[in-house]
Amino acid sequence: MLDAVVVGAGPNGLTAAVELARRGFSVAIFEARGTIGGGARTEELTLPGFRHDPCSAAHPLGINSPAFRALPLERYGLEWLHAELPMAHPFTDGSAAVLSRTVAETAASFGPRDAGAYRRLVEPFLSRWDTLARDFMSLPLTALPRDPVTLARFGLVGLPPSTWLMRRFRDERAKTLFAGLVAHVMAPLDGFATGAIGLVFALAAHARGWPVARGGSQSVSDALAAYLKDLGGTVHTDYEVKRLDDLPPARAYVFDTSPTALARIAGLGRYYDGYRYGPGVFKIDYALDGPVPWTAKEPRVAGTVQIGANSAEIGTALRAASREGRAPDAPFLITVQPSVADPTRAPAGKQVFWAYGHVPNGWQGDLTDAIERQLERFAPGFRDRVLARATAGPPELAARNPNYVGGDIASGAASGLQLLLRPKPSLFPYHTPHPAVFICSSATPPGPGVHGMSGHNAAKAVWRRLRQR
Repeated sequence: MLDAVVVGAGPNGLTAAVELARRGFSVAIFEARGTIGGGARTEELTLPGFRHDPCSAAHPLGINSPAFRALPLERYGLEWLHAELPMAHPFTDGSAAVLSRTVAETAASFGPRDAGAYRRLVEPFLSRWDTLARDFMSLPLTALPRDPVTLARFGLVGLPPSTWLMRRFRDERAKTLFAGLVAHVMAPLDGFATGAIGLVFALAAHARGWPVARGGSQSVSDALAAYLKDLGGTVHTDYEVKRLDDLPPARAYVFDTSPTALARIAGLGRYYDGYRYGPGVFKIDYALDGPVPWTAKEPRVAGTVQIGANSAEIGTALRAASREGRAPDAPFLITVQPSVADPTRAPAGKQVFWAYGHVPNGWQGDLTDAIERQLERFAPGFRDRVLARATAGPPELAARNPNYVGGDIASGAASGLQLLLRPKPSLFPYHTPHPAVFICSSATPPGPGVHGMSGHNAAKAVWRRLRQR
């Protein structure tokens, strides 16, 4: 009998398996698809030689993850590559604000009226970032806070809506960039704890940047799987699990799946019926005949580029997708240009590029024209660089990855109390009513992103239960 079986070979399932194997438990992973990776994959989606990331591409939370930093993943091929700027946010006048590795450069891009306010906001937390990140990403009670005072101060600043925090800024440049940071988790700007979201992304950039993985996001998953195999664990692909009886006997079963799938497979009935899924996304992967022709110079050297003319436009786009049930006319876009840091991702002189905008959950329309109109506002001539495109709306994204219910790449609405207390309000979110069944996906704290911390935290719950037995 195995000690633990993990269902799903995404970053969280792989991390949970590694953490258990490191502590001497026998572990096997079962993955429905023919390859591992979940939200961290790399595929040739458009043309030969163009290696795209179907989901996550830039990894500010990955390089800052306490779980990943404790593992020898560099021995197994993981290498982080940095663009000159982690992120840029262009404006229609041809200028741009930036999120730089340095607080000073970032503050200067906001202008003199907001430079001091930004420094005062981030510098007290940046000096204690590693401890804060560990405490923040280990919540709830998987570990006692190492610095409860700083964590409490962070909560006072971050738990109110981001619209409150943005009142510190007087000009639109800082407000717009910060609104874009919040929108990375598709949360309305006036939602609970959205200030914390923006702060975490900003601090992560200043601490270690927003890198891409050399060769693509698949490198993250491959490194975890290779380490697991050296620890004695096994990975089985093309193995769809429809019920617990499909799996070999084990003392614990750990699911890197949506709560909906877990309830169906483990026979938990309506246990997760109250869990809410958020907006979906419409994503386009591009093969380009050269760099994106940004008007502003800063986006040309940035790994990630946010697209939204101002904070009001970003807020309108988020409300349309999350509350009004319609696709926005001017979508807020998150774009990543991996080739800026990793030229090997495309043939010489060419580039890979991806962009997505928010749409209602399950939306079946085509946002291609709206996305490209937005890109043309800030990069005139963009369409002329397109060699090929691969589009994926909510139905296609859910077909690629069943965890993305209705195209929700956050695996659950990151709004209200569910932002922090997911998948149910509980101090033990990784447990289920079945004593041998656990959940470790992005539907558990600390939530979405390629960081492995949900798997790390769930593994703690599993090994404590196994040792009790």
